[in-house]
Formats: sequence, C-alpha cells, structure tokens
Amino acid sequence: MDFDLTPEQELIRDTVRAFARERVAPVAAELDLEGRFPYELVAELAALGLMGLPIPQEYGGAGGDTLSYAIAIEELTRIDSSVAITVAAHTSLGTMPILLYGSEEQKAKWLPDLASGKRLAAFGLTEPGAGSDAGASRTTAELRDGNWVVSGSKLYITNAGTDITWGVTITARTGKDEISNLVVENGTPGYAISAPMKKLGWRASDTRELSFEGCAVPEGNLLGERGAGFRQFLEILDGGRISVAAMGVGLAQGAYDLAGAYSKEREQFGKPIGTFQAIRFKLVDMATEIEAGRALVHKAAWLKDRGRPFAREAAMAKLYTGELSSRVVGAALQIHGGFGYMEESAISRLYRDQKILEIGEGTNEIQRMVIARHLGL
Repeated sequence: MDFDLTPEQELIRDTVRAFARERVAPVAAELDLEGRFPYELVAELAALGLMGLPIPQEYGGAGGDTLSYAIAIEELTRIDSSVAITVAAHTSLGTMPILLYGSEEQKAKWLPDLASGKRLAAFGLTEPGAGSDAGASRTTAELRDGNWVVSGSKLYITNAGTDITWGVTITARTGKDEISNLVVENGTPGYAISAPMKKLGWRASDTRELSFEGCAVPEGNLLGERGAGFRQFLEILDGGRISVAAMGVGLAQGAYDLAGAYSKEREQFGKPIGTFQAIRFKLVDMATEIEAGRALVHKAAWLKDRGRPFAREAAMAKLYTGELSSRVVGAALQIHGGFGYMEESAISRLYRDQKILEIGEGTNEIQRMVIARHLGL
C-alpha cells in the first residue's frame, strides 16, 4: 500500500489550501451573514482550473483524478462549506451527467463552458414528494412535435438560480414505468426558478425550488437512453458521495483546527485549557476519527480512479464522515464554551453547516440501506 500523494496531488492540495486561507477565510463570515453567493471566488476558482478538476482536458477541464478532486473539496470545506458545495454540486451532480451520458455533440456543446467554470450546472432530483424515495418522482416529460414538454417541480436544488447558471439536469417520467434524464437550460419558457431559499447552514450557496409548466425542451436534450434515468442518477449519486464525504472530513478538520487553536489561547485556573486532560483527550479523539474518515474517502476515490467497484465504499465514507463531523464539531464547540455559541465565532458557522452532511445526497438511513444491500443483508 502507498499512502503518499503524487507531486500533482500535493500541488493541488497546497494550492487549494492557500486559496481557502487567503481568499475564502477573510470573507466567509460576511458571505454567510449576508447569504451572498460568492461570485468573485467562483471566478477565481475557475481561473485556477478547479471548477472542472476531474473533467478531461479535451472538454475544457483539468483532467484530474477523483482523489485530487476529493482533496480539493476537503481543503475548501476546511474553511467554508458554502464555497465547497458550490464546486461539488456543479462538478459531481451538474456536469458529470453530461460527461458520462451525453453524446459527443452534447459534450462539445455544453462541457467547455461548464468545465472552465464560465457557467454553473445544477442537478434536479429531489421533489416535494420524492426525497429518499427518489423513484417516486412525479415530474413528467411528454414527447410532442420534437420537444419534451416538462411539467412538475424540483426542490432544494443547488446552483440553479445564479447569474452564471447554465441549466439543470432533471429526472422526469417519460413513460408509465420509465424515468429519463433531460437537460433544461435557464431561460427556457415554462421554466421558473424561485427566490433563494433561506437555510440553517450553507447560507452563501444557491438553493432554489424549480417549477416546470408546459416547458418545451428540445428532443435532443435527452441525456443517454430513454428510460435509463433511474440507473443514471444512482450512478451519479455514488460518485457524488465521495465529494460529500470529503466535505465531512474537511469540516471536521476545520473544527479541529479551530478547537486546537482556541485551547491554546483560552486560560482557566491560570493556564491554557489545552493543558487539561479533558480537553486534550477530546482533541485526540477528534484527530483519530478525522484520520480514519480521510482514509475511507481516499480509498473510495482510489477505487473509482482504477475503474473498480466503489459504491459500497463511497456510501460508507459518506455515512461515517457525516457522523464523525457531527461528533467533532460538537466537541469543538464545547471546547469553545460560551464563545462558541456566539455568531461571531467561526465554529458556530461550521456547527450550522454540518447537519446537512447527514441529510444531503442520501440521508444516513439511506446510506445504511445502500451498504446493507452491498453486504448481502
């Protein structure tokens, strides 16, 4: 076994780490407080080639591997989850379906702007009545005169309504017992996007409700085979879980960093609280869990990069890191004491941002169902 990163992976880690500390950290609290989308940061990330990191160079991406991508997402989340999920949702959910299932004509048409970060992509799966039961989708698409006429709605969709959003890939029922994937570009008549939704965390990321009423989409916007949508989005979620798992590790690492620094500054009974066994042991447990979680994420990414089955490991990584980030950020806030409960503290933002990691891209309960099937249970 070789746990060393390649020189290229180390360069990506160091580049993203420096960017997160120097460019994201100074504005993260302000973006969160104002609920303001980080357009300037997205543009800078695009200039660094990070908005299309795992997309092949022939389509305008950086041609990086999955592990490099996971490392980049971890480093961003270490400082701010809103910026990280903007990149992750655009890449894993919005752009990847086109790369995996699009025709060469579709790839040539859409991928260059997405991989370069000039435009953002969204992925529309969740509906008011279809969350964990994704197969219960009620959005329909009927083929009429060369167009798919879409009717229905999607909920909690990331990146759908920014000024640079290109469009959304949606799942829709194209027959009685079939679900297909369709691309709906922003500005299409009959496609309406709600105002930004207000959230507990991830406040600087863009989250919307989408409505389709007689929305006519060109027949050529079908992604892959008709009726293959259910299988396709399950595959997309398998890959997306690696990036969300990387977010869990990154948030936990960020919380540990804050708690460790605070334990050296805060004094009680005449000495830093970090000298007390109760605090030291908390930090030890946090560091140990983070190391274990990172190993799970890296293994899932390693398997995917080698073309081997990775769905089980991705689900395990997503489940474990979601729960470990909860334990770590809770312990980190406890170390901060009363200051941690104040909105001015960075740990309070990480505390709010954490919970969605146990809900989004498949709840903890769904991850356990996925893992159980892989174990033959």
